[in-house]
Amino acid sequence: MTAPRPEPARACLTVDGRRLSYLDFGGPGPVLVALHGHFGEGRTFTALAERLAPHWRVLAPDQRGHGHSDRPADFSREGYLADLAALLDHFAPGPVVLLGHSLGGLNAYQFAARHPDRVRALVVEDIGADIGDDLSFCLGWPHRAPTRGALVEQLADSARYLTDAVREYPNGWGLAFRPQDMVVSHAAVRGDHWSDWLATDCPALLVHGRRSDALDARQAAEMVARRPHTRLVTLDTGHTVHETDPTGFAEAVDAFLRPLREESRP
Repeated sequence: MTAPRPEPARACLTVDGRRLSYLDFGGPGPVLVALHGHFGEGRTFTALAERLAPHWRVLAPDQRGHGHSDRPADFSREGYLADLAALLDHFAPGPVVLLGHSLGGLNAYQFAARHPDRVRALVVEDIGADIGDDLSFCLGWPHRAPTRGALVEQLADSARYLTDAVREYPNGWGLAFRPQDMVVSHAAVRGDHWSDWLATDCPALLVHGRRSDALDARQAAEMVARRPHTRLVTLDTGHTVHETDPTGFAEAVDAFLRPLREESRP
């Protein structure tokens, strides 16, 4: 029988007086930092971390205002990137692989644009260089419900995307983030980020969900055509590729990283 994999270690850093919580999946390999999207948290990448072990040590933070991390004073682009810099300062003096879904993908390639010497490669999951969608729909989600079942019922179709974010609080059941914060955060995400996307030429993988409502096929193809050393993989999913097709996503990431893994060997 295969031995069960150990649970990742949860720990935290203090950044500007706030708790920045993260999961460390451990292992002897080089560091890969996995950044979730809005509404998510680090443990969404558990299946990927298991697939990449022991060749990569996956660190998966709960980004500011998400999961077990504290709410910040702001949700600016600079704030997200400063949190990532603090995590890397603690763990990885050398360049790392940055992987990110949606919000996390933008954070990854913007960090690379500002700190190219700290990023070895990029994996960007279903986010564009020109972002114009809207998250205001989440403002209708309940703040608290008397039971988990009642919360799930009120969330309706959205509940399937929010399983990891459901929490029990002293005054009922709710989500591990504030929808108002997500709208504010996403307002800073919207816009033209082509200059950041094109600022680096390290190896990059863009993973696109064929049925995504956040990134269309035309823009995905243009992103790959305009940026050197960039590969496109399209899977038959919506926006959350790593959750809808965890096997296909992990296989694509593993294949992309394999040459880098060979380079890391002594």
